[in-house]
Amino acid sequence: MTTPTLQVLGAADTVTGSRYLLSVGERRVLVDCGLFQGYKVLRDRNRAPFPVDPASIDAVLITHAHLDHSGYLPALVRDGFTGPVHATYGTVDLARLLLLDSGHLLEEEADTARHRGSSRHRDPKPLYTQADAAASLVALHGHEFGEEVPVVEGLSAMFVPAGHIVGAAQLRLQLDGDDAGIRVHFTGDLGRADDSVMRPPAPLEASDYLITESTYGDRSHPHVDSEAELAAVVTRVAARGGVVIIPAFAVGRAESLILHLSRLKRRGAIPDIPMYLNSPMAVEASEIYARHNDELRLSADDIADMADAVRLIHTVDESKWLNRQHGPMVIISASGMITGGRVLHHIAAFGPDPRNAIVLSGYQAGGTRGADLAAGKRSLRIFGADVPIEAEVVAIESLSAHADADGILEWMRTAPQAPALTIVTHGEAQAADTLRRRIQRELGWAARVPSPLDRIELVPRAARVTR
Repeated sequence: MTTPTLQVLGAADTVTGSRYLLSVGERRVLVDCGLFQGYKVLRDRNRAPFPVDPASIDAVLITHAHLDHSGYLPALVRDGFTGPVHATYGTVDLARLLLLDSGHLLEEEADTARHRGSSRHRDPKPLYTQADAAASLVALHGHEFGEEVPVVEGLSAMFVPAGHIVGAAQLRLQLDGDDAGIRVHFTGDLGRADDSVMRPPAPLEASDYLITESTYGDRSHPHVDSEAELAAVVTRVAARGGVVIIPAFAVGRAESLILHLSRLKRRGAIPDIPMYLNSPMAVEASEIYARHNDELRLSADDIADMADAVRLIHTVDESKWLNRQHGPMVIISASGMITGGRVLHHIAAFGPDPRNAIVLSGYQAGGTRGADLAAGKRSLRIFGADVPIEAEVVAIESLSAHADADGILEWMRTAPQAPALTIVTHGEAQAADTLRRRIQRELGWAARVPSPLDRIELVPRAARVTR
């Protein structure tokens, strides 16, 4: 029998573009189908031909709905993939929202480039369209956590909770279907044990090969009170009549921010000033979160207070109205790394005023405006113009929905035995290699960081014993 292989098609040397190809006999299964994001050299990878013919892939498994894990699906389907896409029910609900929005934004970006008439974009085309995204949704198949899913002959899968966001799963794969086979475990994006919204990740069961993320592999989250950090900046900016702009990922981070702000407001720990959620996607995502409340650790009071804490902004006219208002107020708006969306208009409007503040509330991938601000840059290119940033810039790293390096290692220690190999992916080069060294040094496990397109043989346990 041909030895199964795992080929790393993305999320190697970068924190985006999660894509892994499992080959089992004549069958091919893709685990995650994400977009590359951040630096242009990474985004250009989305335009390259897919490394294998999409029509040759039998099935896709998605760990969660964030676009760096699901956002290439419309292109894969358009280019010939006809199989099923398996995910949890929560991921299916969120993917429908995110993929349609992604197609819309890609079309808008192409239109903007076309109207500017740049010589580099004589006839710009979107990576895919909203119609492509809608067509890809037909392939989505939802599953319960803990359900055994036959994927292809010789491979079954189980989704287990990962925390992080609603629907997010670790993947337990069984190759060859018996105790002599191979157990492959993907972390997906691993949530925090102490997350304020999501329940903690399920423990790691015995596996032969572990593929782990390393987003925060070279750092620890600060041991500070997130609500106290938020309270300090909101109070400080409100006292000077300013506006607090919080770029937030519409799925996950917006809900966490609203929770903390609602608790602060209930306790009287921040001034009673207007707070707005200006992201139609975040509004819909919050409704999806409410439908999957069994995955959350929120009380009924928390959910009620969150609904009352912010005014929801739906229309473009309402969004423009916000930019004509004065502080004090708080505006939460997508996107989290300031790569697009309505938050660009708010930063263009309020960024030049030193009374205001921009709060960065999560990981900022290299090559994004958020990363530029975090690094101290005080001018952002927005809508073809250089916008000076005189507003205070505050980074609150304690709000991250990813486990940090210590959290990943603590989770790994729950395993009943060491994997034969731990493959460290989904991190910048320094983060991935730092985590690799810690896994080897502190756990005594074999670990490696793959290069793009590396192919790894998955050797059955019985064969490893006899070698």
